[in-house]
Amino acid sequence: MSSEYVTASRKNILEYLKKNTDKTVTVSDISLYLEEANCDVNVTTIYRYLEKLVREEKVIKYVAEKGRQAAFQYVEQGHGCMEHLHLKCTGCGNIIHLECDFMSEIAAHIKKEYCFSIQCRNSIIYGLCGECEKVSGIWGNMK
Repeated sequence: MSSEYVTASRKNILEYLKKNTDKTVTVSDISLYLEEANCDVNVTTIYRYLEKLVREEKVIKYVAEKGRQAAFQYVEQGHGCMEHLHLKCTGCGNIIHLECDFMSEIAAHIKKEYCFSIQCRNSIIYGLCGECEKVSGIWGNMK
C-alpha cells in the first residue's frame, strides 16, 4: 500500500491522462480540463506531478520542438512503450504504437550502419493516420 498522499488535483490529472491514452496532451490541455471541471490547480503543480509520473515511468514525456510545449502520454503498465516507437498523426493528434516484431531489426540496422542507438521511450514519427489522410487527400496523388 502506498503511503503517498493523493490530492484531488492529482487524481483529476491522472484521470485526464488515463482518458487520453490514445494521444499526447500538453500542460495547457490538462489545465483547461481542470478549469472546466472547476478544479483550481496551479500550472506549476501540473508540471511537478507530470515530472513525478515521468520518473515513475507512468507517463512518457515527448520533448517539444523549439517554441512548442512538451507533450505527455499516460503509459499502461506492461504496454512496452519504452521498447517501441510511436506514430503521431499531425491531423488528429492520435498516437499509434509501433509494436512490430521488426523493431529489433531496425535498431540493429541503425546501430550497425550509423553507429547510433535508438531511444524508443520518447520517440515519435509524425505523419497522417488513415482517416486524416482520407479527409485531406494529401497522399492520394502520390500512390
